[in-house]
Amino acid sequence: MSLADTLPVVAERPRRLPRLGVALLLGLVAFAALTPLLSSVDPGRQDYGAILSGASADHPLGTDHLGRDMLARLGAALRLSLGLALLSVVTAGIPGTLLGILAAWKGGWTDRLLSIVCDIVLSLPGLLLVLLVSAIFPGSFAAIYGSISLVLWIEYFRMSRATARSILASPAVEASRLLGFGPAYIVRHHLWPELSPVLFTVAAFGASTAIMAVAALGFVSVGLRPPTAELGLMMTELLPYYAEAPWILLQPILAVFLLVLSLNLLAGYRSR
Repeated sequence: MSLADTLPVVAERPRRLPRLGVALLLGLVAFAALTPLLSSVDPGRQDYGAILSGASADHPLGTDHLGRDMLARLGAALRLSLGLALLSVVTAGIPGTLLGILAAWKGGWTDRLLSIVCDIVLSLPGLLLVLLVSAIFPGSFAAIYGSISLVLWIEYFRMSRATARSILASPAVEASRLLGFGPAYIVRHHLWPELSPVLFTVAAFGASTAIMAVAALGFVSVGLRPPTAELGLMMTELLPYYAEAPWILLQPILAVFLLVLSLNLLAGYRSR
């Protein structure tokens, strides 16, 4: 086989990876959404007669160390992680993108002031900031969500600012301005088509970061509090029982792995 024959195969592989990411993410979303229909058991309900039991008709994925149904808890934990990731990405992406475009459009003191604010936030490592806020307000969903959003908006600002500056200086934008087209036209026809793939990639990585941050906080016991079904917290609770029921501990680990993998693969997707 010649090099020319192998090039289409090599080019096809990167396109398959985002499709795999989409399929994985849709599967996880479907599992999280359909779990209440598959299991009517309360995720916090304890059954001391079925501690660390294997898969059965009543508990398809077994039970944890307190006899709680793992299917119901995994579904609830996935809904929590996906919801928090989506909320963090939206509330960080909208202001971050708008401020980045504003800085590139106005320039001057506006650009300098916003860049200084960005540098101030960047002076404190993101995970450390989330840990500090979570330690001050332990178990607070609003504190965790707010601190993650505060960290994520920086990437939207920096990427949109850098991309918008080069686009606004292009001959196409200058021609649109000379023809009398306003800011709305320039944003819709020049900025957004170039910004959207970049922002989609940042959003995918941002959602992955949010999920990992929440799981890490739960794992070190400064995140959400029991009996909340959260993937990192579930790992911490089940870790002492890994020798007795390794398949139970593996479930939240696998859920985090598949979530992060699907979002990282999805980051290569480009809408057409």
